[in-house]
Amino acid sequence: MASLRVIRRMLCSAAETAAAPVSASRWERLKNSKAAALLERSGQLGLLSPWIRSASSDGHTQSLLKLRNEGRLHHLSLGVLTLVYHSDFDPDVSLYEAQCSNLSVPWREFPQRVLDVGFAGRWWILNSKMKDYDVNEGEFQHLPANMQATDPPSVQEVEKNERLHKESWLAVTMEEEVEKVKNEDTTNTVKQEETQS
Repeated sequence: MASLRVIRRMLCSAAETAAAPVSASRWERLKNSKAAALLERSGQLGLLSPWIRSASSDGHTQSLLKLRNEGRLHHLSLGVLTLVYHSDFDPDVSLYEAQCSNLSVPWREFPQRVLDVGFAGRWWILNSKMKDYDVNEGEFQHLPANMQATDPPSVQEVEKNERLHKESWLAVTMEEEVEKVKNEDTTNTVKQEETQS
């Protein structure tokens, strides 16, 4: 039994190497898009300091990379959707537990093994885990509850901040000049009122 499997693998690998290069099929493009997305997300996290990274983003990405490196990350195409799931063993492992069909994982446990869902080149769970990947929530655990979450500013606060920002760009004036300008403004308004009447 084992010798037949070895012969079959040798023939398959020889056929793959002898085959002329053909453009990648849709299935290969889907597998490559998951690998590319995973490497891109891993690169984004790698550029950040470990103290800044989100623990959930980093943990999810690291576990996917570990499973991929061990050969336990698999793809299942359902036509429009693609599921990424993990298995207990690499398919090339010759252990008895990996090859015996009676010891394999039942299908009812498959939903717990699904790690990501792909559709149209987007990987939904990976993208949701990478939301705010540069915010470490553990950094804010020591703060009081009212400071851990912020509310969006009200309209009055926004207007006040915009006014203060505009005023910060004005030239600095001395107090005497301010009084002089106020006096000029009052005389100008009086003159305008006289001309209007």
